[in-house]
Amino acid sequence: MPQPTHVVRIALPESPDLPDDMASYFAVCQDKLGMVPNVLQAYTGNPEKLRAFSQFYNQLMLAPSGLSKLEREMIAVVVSSANRCYYCLVAHGQAVRQLSGDPQLGEMMVLNYRIADLEPRQRTMLDYAWKLTKTPHDIGEADRQGLRDAGFSDQDIFDITDTVGFFNYTNRMAHGLDMIPNPEYHTMSR
Repeated sequence: MPQPTHVVRIALPESPDLPDDMASYFAVCQDKLGMVPNVLQAYTGNPEKLRAFSQFYNQLMLAPSGLSKLEREMIAVVVSSANRCYYCLVAHGQAVRQLSGDPQLGEMMVLNYRIADLEPRQRTMLDYAWKLTKTPHDIGEADRQGLRDAGFSDQDIFDITDTVGFFNYTNRMAHGLDMIPNPEYHTMSR
C-alpha cells in the first residue's frame, strides 16, 4: 500500500518564488539526491525560515564535529523512534543505511537501537539521546559524565545535545503538519 502523496496538510505555494540561494539549494538537492526533500518543500511558504532551517541543518549534520555523520544520523533516528516520527524515521533511516552500508543497522535504529551490536561509545550516546528525548528533566551531571567516560569531549556533548534538540523540533514540525517523506527514500540504500 503506498503512503499518502501530500507533502504537508497545509497549503504550500504551487510555484514558490524562492530567492536565488534557495533555488540553487533546491537544484543541488535535485542533482545530488534526485529529489528535493519534502521537509524543504514544507518551508517554501516562508523563504527566510527555509534558509534558516537549511543553514542550521547543514551546520549541525555536515560541518566538522567530533561526531561522525553516521553518529549524527543515528541520533536523528533514535530521537525520531522515541517520538514515532514517520518522516524522519524514513528519511534518516535511509541515511543510516547509506552511511553505514548496512541496511539491517538502519532498520534496527528505526525499530529498537538497543538490539544493534553497537560500540559502547555509540550505545552511551544513543542512550543519552533517548533519555533527553523521553525524560529531559531527568538529565543530570551523571549523564554528561557518562558521555565523557565513553570518550566524548564537552564539545561533543554540546553537539549530541544540539542534534537531539534539533530532531525533537523537526519531529514536532513533521507531526504537526502531517509531513510525508519522499517515496524515493523507501528504496534507497537497500
